[in-house]
Amino acid sequence: MNFNLSEILSVTMVLFAVIDILGSIPIIVGLREKVGHIQSEKASVVAFVIMVAFLFFGNKILRLLGVDVNSFAVAGSFVIFFLALEMVLGLSLFREETPTSASIVPIAFPLIAGAGTLTSLLSLRAEYALENIIVGILINVLLVYLVLKNTERFGKWLGPGGISILRKVFGVVLLAIAVKLFTANIQQLLAS
Repeated sequence: MNFNLSEILSVTMVLFAVIDILGSIPIIVGLREKVGHIQSEKASVVAFVIMVAFLFFGNKILRLLGVDVNSFAVAGSFVIFFLALEMVLGLSLFREETPTSASIVPIAFPLIAGAGTLTSLLSLRAEYALENIIVGILINVLLVYLVLKNTERFGKWLGPGGISILRKVFGVVLLAIAVKLFTANIQQLLAS
């Protein structure tokens, strides 16, 4: 094992910024209002499994499907874009016939383990030791779990007005992330 505290901190910070679980609080509060209960443990475990599986098999799966990382990231940017539009404009684009839970979709995927996170993992794999990336993933999943477990408290503390303001502000931030993810990857797609 090649554990390195500096690498673990770097991976943890990169993933924390990309996952942006604190910025997702308004989305999670809104989903909790729509579907009721969100299983924090289930969402965290599924997100962890998706991230670790993608870390090991992501390139192979994408190659098998004939999809490159840039195409995957562009597709993910659209999902993030539409989630952000919901937040900013107060639209309801994400619908299920009988929503009973939002634990796996859209929380575990694509909110936590989305295209930005998964493409970041592929980039991190090229730079850091595998065990340090896994520890960084685990730390982020624990933070995600804590936020998911306490979103009701955040919701009560912020109140409807505070949540509405946060939803709009973080919706714009999420739009910016979607545009950045799109432009960075569409340029590479067009160049090839």
